[in-house]
Amino acid sequence: MERRSLPGSHSRSRVSAMTQGSTVSRKSRNAKRRIFWRLRQKWKLLGLFEIDQEHEFYSFTCVLKEGLRDAVQASIDASSLDAPSDTDYKAVLTQSHEGFQMRTYAAPVFAHLRQALGLQETEYQRSLSSEASYLQFISNSKSKADFFLTNDKRFFLKTQSKREIHFLLNNLSKYVQHLESYPHTLLVKFLGVHSVTLPQEGKKYLIIMQSVFYPDERISARYDIKGCQVSRWTAPAPEGSRLIVVLKDLNFEGSCISLAQQRPWLVHQVELDTKFLREMNVLDYSLLVAFQPLHADERSQSWSFANLILRTKQSINGAGSPTTSMRTVVPGVVEEDSDLDHEALRGTDMTQEGWAGRRATLQRAGPQLSAESDLSDILAQNRRLLPNYKNPLHVIDGPELRYFVGIIDIFTVYSFRKRLEHLWKSIRYRGLAFSTVSPTQYARRLCRWVDTHTV
Repeated sequence: MERRSLPGSHSRSRVSAMTQGSTVSRKSRNAKRRIFWRLRQKWKLLGLFEIDQEHEFYSFTCVLKEGLRDAVQASIDASSLDAPSDTDYKAVLTQSHEGFQMRTYAAPVFAHLRQALGLQETEYQRSLSSEASYLQFISNSKSKADFFLTNDKRFFLKTQSKREIHFLLNNLSKYVQHLESYPHTLLVKFLGVHSVTLPQEGKKYLIIMQSVFYPDERISARYDIKGCQVSRWTAPAPEGSRLIVVLKDLNFEGSCISLAQQRPWLVHQVELDTKFLREMNVLDYSLLVAFQPLHADERSQSWSFANLILRTKQSINGAGSPTTSMRTVVPGVVEEDSDLDHEALRGTDMTQEGWAGRRATLQRAGPQLSAESDLSDILAQNRRLLPNYKNPLHVIDGPELRYFVGIIDIFTVYSFRKRLEHLWKSIRYRGLAFSTVSPTQYARRLCRWVDTHTV
C-alpha cells in the first residue's frame, strides 16, 4: 500500500529542523560568548589569588598537599648522605591515596639537590603541605600550564606536558652537573617532579621550583626577557592597581640594570648558562628580572665588615651553593677581628686580581674557608659574593636597587616543528627579531641583551 504523508507534515519537519538548527547555532554562540567572557575575566584578574573552597582548583590543591606531604616524608625517612647513583635518576616512587595516586620521579636526586641548596626537608614539607591555601598565579603568558604558589610564595608548582617532563628527567644528570660546576648559576632550581592520577581526570605532571621572585615584598617591576621584539610588549597595570603584570622586552627599553662591580659576573654567568642551554639544543627560555628598591640601612649593612665575612663564607662554603660533593656546610657566626683588613673585603671584584688581593684575608676568616677557597676553583666556578638575604642565588644587589634574576622555561627543543616555525616567521616578520631561532642565535642574542642593558 502506498504510504502518503499527512498534509503539512513536510512543513512541520522543516520547521523542526530549522528550530533544531537555530538551537544548535544559539548554543554555539553562547559557548563562544562564555569562552570570550572567561578570557576577558582572566585578563582582568592577572596576579595572585587565594585558592579557597569556592575555587575551581581547591580539590586539586588538597590532593597535591596530601600527596606531596607523604612524598617528602618518604625522602626524609630514606635520608642518605651518599651521592645519587645512576639508579636514583631512574627511580619512581608510587604512593596510593584515597581517590588518587601520586608518583615521584628521581626522588633521591632532588632530595640531594635540596640539601645542597641549604633547604631543610621538614621546612620544604611544611611549606608544600601547609593548611594555608595555595595561590593561583594568572599571568599574561601564552603557556597553557597552570601555575600555583605555596602560601609563603617560596615555591612554584607548574603543570607540564609529558614531553617536557621526559626531557627534564632524561637530562637531569646534565642539569645537576651544571649546578655543581657553577654553584651560582642563574638557572631555575628544580626541586621535584611528580605526577597525580585522578579517576575522572587522568594523569597530570607537575614540577616544583624555587620562586625567582622570593621574597616579593616591595618588588616594583617584573620583566620576562627573551631578547627579541615580536610580541614582546604588554600593557602595564593601571597606576595604583594591585595587579601583577609581568612586562616584556619592549617595556624594558629605557631602563637598565645597574650593578657596578658585579656587572662582569652577571654577563659571564649568562654566557655560561646559555652555553649549557645551547648544548642542550634549547631555545625560547626567558631571563626573569625584577626590581626592588634598597632601603638606606640595607645599602650600608650590605658592606658592614661582619656582613662581608658572612657573605664570603656563604659564597665559598655556605648554604645555598650546590657543591661538587652535593653537601651543605651552613656558615657559622664569625666574631669581628680587628686584625683583618676591612678594605680587602670591600667591593665585589670577582676577577683574578680582585680575589688574589684578598686571598690572605679570606683564609684568616676561619677554618671553614680553607677547604674550597682556592683561587682557581673560585674562578673556574664563577662564584660571586652572595648577599646575606633569602634566595641569595637569584638576588644581586646594586648600588640603589636589589635585582631578582633567573632563567626559566628551559624545555623547548629546536625540533623539526620549530625549524618550520622559524621559516614561517622569517617570511612573516622579515627584518624583525622573533623568538623562534636556532639555539646558537638565541643564546648569542640574550647575551647581547644583557651586555647592552647592564652598567
